[in-house]
Amino acid sequence: MLLAVVVVCHMVFVRAVLNESSIWQTEFVTYSLIAATFLGSPYILLTRGHVNVDLLPILLGDVGRRRLAWVASLLGASFCMLLFYSSLHWWWEAWDLGLTTPSIWRARLWIPYLSLPVGLGLLCLQYIVDIWALAVGKSSPFAQADMNSNATSAS
Repeated sequence: MLLAVVVVCHMVFVRAVLNESSIWQTEFVTYSLIAATFLGSPYILLTRGHVNVDLLPILLGDVGRRRLAWVASLLGASFCMLLFYSSLHWWWEAWDLGLTTPSIWRARLWIPYLSLPVGLGLLCLQYIVDIWALAVGKSSPFAQADMNSNATSAS
C-alpha cells in the first residue's frame, strides 16, 4: 500500500508539474491495492480484524454462539474455496493466453491476477485452521471470553 501511495504521488507530479500523461500509474495502483486486499485477508481473519456486528452473538447463549460460529466459518470457507477455484481458472487463462491490459502499458495480466489465488488459498487455509480450533475448543466463538468480561465489567 505504501508503494501505491508513492506511485500516486509520482503520478500527480508527472501530471501537474511536468504536464505529461501518466501511462502505467493508475493501473499499477489499482492492481496493487487489490493485491494488498487479497494477500492481507488471511492475516485479518487470523487477528479478527474485520468489521464485526456482534449483536446476535451477544444475545445468543454459549450453544447458539457456537452453532453460529460453525455456520459462519463453514459458509465463509465454502465461499472462499469456490472463489479460489474460480480465480485459479481466471489466472491460468491469463497466463496461458498471454493476456495484457488494453492500455499503452500492456501489463501482463497473470501477474496481478496471481494475488487472487495466492491470497484466497491462504485464506482457505486460515479458515481450515479456524474450523479446527473451533472443533477442538482452542478458540472461543466470536471472542466469547471478551464478551463475558465486557458484560461483567458493565454491570
